[in-house]
Amino acid sequence: MINVNDLKVKIFADGADKNGMLDMYKKSYIRGFTTNPTLMRRAGINNYQEFALEILRLIPDRPISLEVFSDEFDEMERQAKKISSWADNVYVKIPITNTKGKFSTQLIKNLTQANVKVNVTAMMTFEQLEKVLPSLEGSPGSYVSIFAGRVADTGINPLPIMKKSVEILKDYDNIELIWASPRELYNIIQADEIGCHVITVTNSILNKISQLNKNLDQFSLETVQMFYNDAQASGFNL
Repeated sequence: MINVNDLKVKIFADGADKNGMLDMYKKSYIRGFTTNPTLMRRAGINNYQEFALEILRLIPDRPISLEVFSDEFDEMERQAKKISSWADNVYVKIPITNTKGKFSTQLIKNLTQANVKVNVTAMMTFEQLEKVLPSLEGSPGSYVSIFAGRVADTGINPLPIMKKSVEILKDYDNIELIWASPRELYNIIQADEIGCHVITVTNSILNKISQLNKNLDQFSLETVQMFYNDAQASGFNL
């Protein structure tokens, strides 16, 4: 039997809907929160700072990752320092490269030396992880996010990348690995089994947690009943 409260992997809720975030804040197994500009746009947010400050006021005691949104490293640094100043539980998300493909390692080093907690995001390869680790030396605490779900979307098994990343990070007490962009509830179990530190999960997947340990025969019957009821409600006939 799987008990979500017994899992070693920390589950972070990934989203930008305030009500959804607050619903997840009530759950003891949600250990932190992440968001990004795309999720904010989908949620209809048009004032970044206003939204961020309200969330930080309402959720003051769990890590929250907020992302910069410039493409120029100097401006990214300014934004990162400002965002970091808003609360002690803030981690600033820095993409591994800008849109031109230039690595952000020097920026990350600058922020680390300025005592800013960062979340290096949008990584998909072990080589990217290796490249950024020296920039995080002396970090006050940081996350490195590998988008395992997007890797899987290309037809590549992300597990070898994630396992290798877990191994190399055993030498870094101040850096935690995030399994980002999961596609199904089972990814939480996979992340836990390999010793991944954190997994970020959207509410649409988190809402399936009630199905953990569900009897498969009962689940099968409910699925048959769903198909039958929908056919009846549609008034199908032949």
